[in-house]
Amino acid sequence: MAGRLRQPTGRYGGRSAEERQADRRQRFLDAGLQLFGDSPGYRATTVAGLSEAAGLSTRQFYEEFRTLEDVLAALHLQVNDWAEEAALTALADADGLPIAERATATFRAYAADVTGDPRRIRIAFVEIIGVSPRMEEQRLARRSRWVDLICAEAAAAVERGEAAPRDYRVAAAAFIGSVNGLLHDWRAGWVDATLHQVVDELVQLLLGILRPVDRPLPGG
Repeated sequence: MAGRLRQPTGRYGGRSAEERQADRRQRFLDAGLQLFGDSPGYRATTVAGLSEAAGLSTRQFYEEFRTLEDVLAALHLQVNDWAEEAALTALADADGLPIAERATATFRAYAADVTGDPRRIRIAFVEIIGVSPRMEEQRLARRSRWVDLICAEAAAAVERGEAAPRDYRVAAAAFIGSVNGLLHDWRAGWVDATLHQVVDELVQLLLGILRPVDRPLPGG
């Protein structure tokens, strides 16, 4: 399809065209979260099936999106945005605490958000894999954003004397890779552990990255 269809204008039922468009778009995203994140999954979903689940027409789908991949891309960003907001809120709430407590609170908030709905895990760590070069670029861009967050927190910890001064980028990338891989494998049933155990293990990995080489972390 060359592009989206023309959008309606004016007010109808007390709502503007922009409000109606936002509502339609959200209904498609909600349907995508259900179908991609549960059953039948992204690869087995059709435009017609998604439209039916949203209670809308295929014509309305093409007014909002060009392809199903656009829906998956939007959901992937949305899931990451929700998790990032949860992590940043926890980080702000933990201001002034020792690094071990800050890191633990922040990651647990992230994990609680992304794992609280099993559909979010599948969108973020399963369905996104191997879809297309475009989606891989988006996935790696968001991973880089998480790496930047860890590096910024590590740099602040170094300034406070709570972490050893070094380049944390490789270690942060390794940690994010562990998060993605372990949550993917846990969601796929390949890891015989509870989610609580998985999160605890990842917290210990994060604390190990930030631990000074010559002394234990305060509060750790």
